[in-house]
Amino acid sequence: MPEVSVRRADDADRFVMERLWLFFRHDLSEFDGRFPDSDGTFRSERLRASFEDIDWAPYLLTSGEHPVGLALVRGLTGPTRVLNSFFVVRGARGSGIGMRAVREVVARHPGPWEVAFQDANIAAVRFWRRVATGIAGDAWTEDRRPVPGRPDLPPDVWVSFDVCA
Repeated sequence: MPEVSVRRADDADRFVMERLWLFFRHDLSEFDGRFPDSDGTFRSERLRASFEDIDWAPYLLTSGEHPVGLALVRGLTGPTRVLNSFFVVRGARGSGIGMRAVREVVARHPGPWEVAFQDANIAAVRFWRRVATGIAGDAWTEDRRPVPGRPDLPPDVWVSFDVCA
């Protein structure tokens, strides 16, 4: 099983995080129908916020010297943390890296957590239900909420669970 290291990203990691963000948004475009901007990039205000807003935290996932994913957390100053964005490169999927990385990220910020995903993303549905069960046993919930500003999309699925200190 490959090792994974999770560390809070800093300005020196921004270049790598921006590249990983492009892969992440590309993968999601299958489900939200968004196209790249005219310069070939995708909207990145969430990534920027993770570096600039005290309510956010960016995490870089690595295996050895290789970047293998990212996690963006928001809600650090509020009652509920949100794993706003989570991505593992395709070559590392199915290896256990994602599950270990999520556990490490949420353990750094104990308390209530929420994660959103799309029903159409079958791999995400299986993964996030497995994560919630692995972290909280049967003590997690799932509900559907409209996507803000996107009435053309089906509601997002949200899982909620608590992480003890």
